[in-house]
Amino acid sequence: MDINNQVDLLKDELIKATQKVLQVKSVQGEAKPGMPYGEGPAKALECALQIAKSLGFKTANIDNQVGYAEYGDGEEYIGVLGHLDVVPEGDGWEFPPYAAEIHDGKIFARGATDDKGPIMAALYGLKAIVDLGFTMSKRVRIIFGTNEETGSKEIGYYLKKEKPPVAGFTPDAEYPIINGEKGVVVFDLHKEFSVKADGETNVVYVKGGNAHNIVPNFCEAAVRTSLKSTIIDKCEEFSNRTGYELKAEENGELVIIKAYGIAAHGSIPHEGKNAISEILAFLGELNLEKSDLSDYITFLNNHIGMETDGESFGVAMKDEISGKLSFNFGIIDLNENSGRATIDIRYPVTCKFEELSKNANAAVENTGIKIENMDHAKPLYFPKDSELVKTLQKVYKEQTGNEPKLLAIGGGTYAKEMPNIVAFGPIFPGEPDVDHKVNEYIKIDDLILNAKIYAHTIYELAK
Repeated sequence: MDINNQVDLLKDELIKATQKVLQVKSVQGEAKPGMPYGEGPAKALECALQIAKSLGFKTANIDNQVGYAEYGDGEEYIGVLGHLDVVPEGDGWEFPPYAAEIHDGKIFARGATDDKGPIMAALYGLKAIVDLGFTMSKRVRIIFGTNEETGSKEIGYYLKKEKPPVAGFTPDAEYPIINGEKGVVVFDLHKEFSVKADGETNVVYVKGGNAHNIVPNFCEAAVRTSLKSTIIDKCEEFSNRTGYELKAEENGELVIIKAYGIAAHGSIPHEGKNAISEILAFLGELNLEKSDLSDYITFLNNHIGMETDGESFGVAMKDEISGKLSFNFGIIDLNENSGRATIDIRYPVTCKFEELSKNANAAVENTGIKIENMDHAKPLYFPKDSELVKTLQKVYKEQTGNEPKLLAIGGGTYAKEMPNIVAFGPIFPGEPDVDHKVNEYIKIDDLILNAKIYAHTIYELAK
């Protein structure tokens, strides 16, 4: 009997097990003794490990951070990394978000696709191999994380206790294969203002953006001026000329200016409209007296402006695999004493962080602006001729009949947290991405097909 037939025999068990783990509300909660991410993730981990144990697997719970189900012998192991924590359910569900009800061939629940359904599919894929009595030269671990949605801190904890897998995948993204994930650099551009302005028109504050990785769709500025009606007229003229949506209104001694943009993920800033950049462009046209504050605004306009590729900042890069660097101006917090701008850069997979860092520092040289709070995540890249990538391509082509194209993305997946793995499924091309959305679901047919793909992949990697 072949693997696919064996998965079909396990279909009803897989559906019930998936429903069981989906019925545990595993949103991160307040840390409790022995429960670093709260009761929900700990209960979901206990539930998944009980299911794995009932299937005959050796199980381990590493301090309620991570657990795993293991099969086989050998020094090296293949890892399949998924997570049991979920984002909050939100309002407006057609079916109860933790009932895991089946309607029209779909299991509806928070976490159905992200990531409980897929990791259970991998577990039952391994069970199919075991039931067939196939021998493998490597151990296999199905690894259950509990903190992916709020930082993936559990994987660092795991790697302090355990060796990483020699190869593997995470069923926490999309098909075919994501072999490239851009490097991520986040930093602040901070300047203290010692030379203050005292002109007819002075900027009091500029505030906008909620997160570094989102294109800000709103920004607000206040200007203290004796020329209120002039500023309001200029704002209207500016909006008409540029097409940016800015509105100005009088408020006591101030004019309040509001800019409205279009939000987008920070990895694809060209798909949004940056409200911070719009408002700074307008402020740059006002007759501001020269000061540290006006110099700071001029710098942001000249070196960032409306660009999303880092060209004027001196950090533009590109490669054939993952395309251009993306540059998102995510947050601004400016007042009469200081300015702080938060930047999110995604750089191409074959480019060097050292070059980017050097060019960023050159951009702020002699400006009084300091680069602070820099956070860096290296790119992930597996060449197309790597054994892992070729194996996943082979299985995907055999099981779906579709071309196993390689994807390079600006966003990051769970694969960035664990060495030697890539993101592989579970969302098929053309299917809607329902992760984090109201009425999240997984099609039962897709759950089963995922189990077949993952079973074949595990066997090919571990045999």
